[in-house]
Amino acid sequence: MSAPFTVTIAGGGTAGWMTAAALARFAGPATRIRLVESEAIGTVGVGEATIPQIRLFNHGLGIDEDAFVAATGGTFKLGIEFVDWWKTGHRYMHAFGTVGRDIGVVPFHHYWTRANAAGVAGPLGDYALNEVAARAGRMHRGPSITAPNLPPVPYAYHFDATLYARFLRDYAEARGVERIEGRILSVERAPTGDIAALRLEGDRRIDGDLFVDCTGFRALLIGETLGVGYETWSHWLPCDRALAVPSEPTPEPAPYTRSTAHKAGWQWRIPLRHRTGNGHVYCSAHTSDDEAAATLLAGLDTPALGDPRPLSFTTGRRIRAREANVVAIGLSSGFLEPLESTSIHLIQSAIARLLKLFPGRTVTDAERAEYNRQTDFEIERIRDMVILHYHATERSEPFWQACRAMTLPDTLQARIELYRARGHIVREHDELFTEPGWLQVLAGQGIAPAAWHPLADTLPDADLAGFMRMLADQNVREATAMKPHAAFLRAAPVLQ
Repeated sequence: MSAPFTVTIAGGGTAGWMTAAALARFAGPATRIRLVESEAIGTVGVGEATIPQIRLFNHGLGIDEDAFVAATGGTFKLGIEFVDWWKTGHRYMHAFGTVGRDIGVVPFHHYWTRANAAGVAGPLGDYALNEVAARAGRMHRGPSITAPNLPPVPYAYHFDATLYARFLRDYAEARGVERIEGRILSVERAPTGDIAALRLEGDRRIDGDLFVDCTGFRALLIGETLGVGYETWSHWLPCDRALAVPSEPTPEPAPYTRSTAHKAGWQWRIPLRHRTGNGHVYCSAHTSDDEAAATLLAGLDTPALGDPRPLSFTTGRRIRAREANVVAIGLSSGFLEPLESTSIHLIQSAIARLLKLFPGRTVTDAERAEYNRQTDFEIERIRDMVILHYHATERSEPFWQACRAMTLPDTLQARIELYRARGHIVREHDELFTEPGWLQVLAGQGIAPAAWHPLADTLPDADLAGFMRMLADQNVREATAMKPHAAFLRAAPVLQ
């Protein structure tokens, strides 16, 4: 009998235990999975807001949703509200799911643009069921309540990332994953250049065929050992620090994440059942640490439960996320601030790529190259979405003026110009954000098209106005029939 194929994961936290759980579920009995972590090393723990794809991950593992929500102090999420981003006093929502209803080959937003110009349309959010429900504080799982033609509400979660890692650790260990406690002191290289083993305190040697680097910003394997460089994006995303602080829970947690722009960055609010997660992402060149802390604490909805915890970072990506026999997953592969709640999704998608391109005893250059190509494409398109929030603004502070004046990546510049010309939004291949997602942010940040699709003119004026009223009324009826989010949570299991 041949020896098992051994995957050694360096580092725990959300990235490490998501990887271990997925490999335990899908890699098969011929794969041995070991995870090395030290309880003396803390985790970042800011990725508590998610997008709907996390439901696919949990479902694939066979995890019961109510058990997961109870174990992680979770609440439900229908989208992200952006406050003061375009200009002070303005707010909009990037809600999950569709916006309006297409007619034939013409996307809905072309009809909305025409109707808006004619004065017969409401705000764009009136036509997004998730936004209507979120602003009403409502939540629903399953088929539509009032209209069979409405799709089920797409939703995600807010949860405690530390508790999620603990939950997945229990899942993984129950399925044979071996956890090894200890600090990694050094890394042993093979003559081929591959990683041969991790050297731990206590003169322990942990070998493997494939190594997964989940060591966070340190990037012990992919960066320090293999020397793969890091491409910084600070010229596009100049925020370099964050402060995080929990506060008391709110009795009526909203079913959405809130992001509020400040003079040199932004603040998140993530409502959980046992606390509220808060943080301030900011640019140290435009505000001091003390001022950032004061801004954060002044913007809390509930009393703080501690002092703000600092974090420094450089936005960007590892030049190659897969090198030799190492795959970097999580912060070791790159970092984008969690403005669009994509941190945990990037872990999830990296795991999916690893499983699809899972190596045998040897891995070819072609397989590594394809993994890296897909990784680069995904994070660059998410990067563009984050940059869009900063660039399309009318705020007057020096930080925001600099963001407005920046030279954009060619991919984002082309997307904006295409939308401004005639409202066209094209989703490339399998990029994360859909057309409705780009639409809500483009419109929410004050970018308007000069014209609309000519086929949108074929609908008579009276029918256009009636179409807009019908869609808006339908969303109000559906949201009104849903349970209040707080009552929805009270009916679910509680954190033990």
